[in-house]
Amino acid sequence: MRELILLRHAEAEAGRDGKDDRERKLTEHGQRESRAAGAWLAEHKIKYDRVLCSPSARTRETAALALGQVEPLYEEAIYDATPGDLYELLDQQSDVERVVLVGHNPGIEQLVAFLVEGRSEDYRGMPPGGMARLAFDGNFEPGKAKLETFWSPPN
Repeated sequence: MRELILLRHAEAEAGRDGKDDRERKLTEHGQRESRAAGAWLAEHKIKYDRVLCSPSARTRETAALALGQVEPLYEEAIYDATPGDLYELLDQQSDVERVVLVGHNPGIEQLVAFLVEGRSEDYRGMPPGGMARLAFDGNFEPGKAKLETFWSPPN
């Protein structure tokens, strides 16, 4: 893998007692955030070979609105993942050049720190619908990524 785009799901409705957290859907604002992420990717002509996505409703909606007709690979391991879980999953993607991963915080923002700085406890936050575009010159290893872009959706 040479390039990785980490996309946090956009703003979702609040959780409700007794309702499965995985079923939370995007708010109208979250739908706009997702479309804005897709517009940014299209404007910058960002290509990708594979999309990995948490199976939750909010990540599925984010992927559909931001990435269009691409059929993601839904990976249960992304939901509630640690940076180590995400790293392990991404380490298995060496057969493609560019990967998009659509997931959740805190795992996504911690993974950015882990790949760029080599440690996951040093992270700065990623807003709903935010993206981090990372490049790798050599091997996919902690601390070796270059943060090409950190994008936040407009309010």
